[in-house]
Amino acid sequence: MSDLIAIVYPTEAKAEEVRQRLFGLQKEYLIQLGDAVIAVKTDNGKVKLNQMVNTTAAGATSGSFWGLLIGVLFLNPLVGVAVGAASGAIGGALTDVGINDTFMKDLAGNLQPGNAALFVLVREMTADKVLKEIAGYGGVVLKTSLDETKEQVLRDALQKTASAE
Repeated sequence: MSDLIAIVYPTEAKAEEVRQRLFGLQKEYLIQLGDAVIAVKTDNGKVKLNQMVNTTAAGATSGSFWGLLIGVLFLNPLVGVAVGAASGAIGGALTDVGINDTFMKDLAGNLQPGNAALFVLVREMTADKVLKEIAGYGGVVLKTSLDETKEQVLRDALQKTASAE
């Protein structure tokens, strides 16, 4: 079972820095991520999601390939690519993998403008090592699906950094 962790940072750049560190930890086999999304509340109050994977672009790419292949078979590769890319992009846009977008936008709607929330879906992790690596970035826990003890350990570790600044 995966755990959801959402941490608020003062800027999108800080949230991105933490996300990149988590990707590095994933390469070291200390954490396995299901999804990592940054939600930013803009000055006009809208929430923008910065997804780990752009499903629309991925769908368009795979659709182009299959469209080209079918187009070659029916002697019209350009039309095949165009139709394939369009249908792939539509399919990709309708596909939602990982954390529910509406859920993230609803939670991020409570942020102050300019703040960013890093939403992470964790499949597995070596908690003590990962916590040690991200504690230095600070942040405030917005929501988790962790049990109360683990959530408190996370809050305490992030709070130590905030109070040291």
